[in-house]
Amino acid sequence: MEEKFAYAEGVEQPIAMHPKKFALWLFMVTVVMIFAALTSAYIVRQSEGNWLEFELPTLFWYSTGIIIISSLALHWAYTAAKRDNLVQLKLGMAVTVVTAIAFLVAQWYGWVALVNRDVFFVGNPSGSFLYVFTGLHGIHLISGVIFIIFVLISSFRYKVHSQEMTVMEMCVTYWHFLGGLWIYLFMFLLLNH
Repeated sequence: MEEKFAYAEGVEQPIAMHPKKFALWLFMVTVVMIFAALTSAYIVRQSEGNWLEFELPTLFWYSTGIIIISSLALHWAYTAAKRDNLVQLKLGMAVTVVTAIAFLVAQWYGWVALVNRDVFFVGNPSGSFLYVFTGLHGIHLISGVIFIIFVLISSFRYKVHSQEMTVMEMCVTYWHFLGGLWIYLFMFLLLNH
């Protein structure tokens, strides 16, 4: 009888992940596949010729810096939540919201600069691809901003702390993913425009 119990104790637990985290990871994999397909299509279409060469707006450099600052602020908020420092958590989340919105505003004015340079969505495919890349990323970023605002509100309701980190961990994962995705797209566009 003892042998049966000893055998049962040796059974390993399966790897478990919170269902919402798993869904988030599936979603991010889907987004990666979409952008991989778009960047591949960009390279193929560019090689066919009839490609407008233009400089990327300077605002895209600033927005890259802004999203890096935003990720740093969110990481600060995350570490504050793990230590139950609710003042720093709220401050970090507020800074993240402000810088996330600043990123979106910078992207919008980047589009304005493109229009001023006669680069439009309709016309040459190089401009179309740029608008699709930045617009699709912007849509995902808006969802990220909504998520960050939700976590900020939750932190004011004391629902984010060291004992309840699931939503905060998901927010940090998604936001860092979006920041990394933007850096990838920006570097890709710099090297292939």
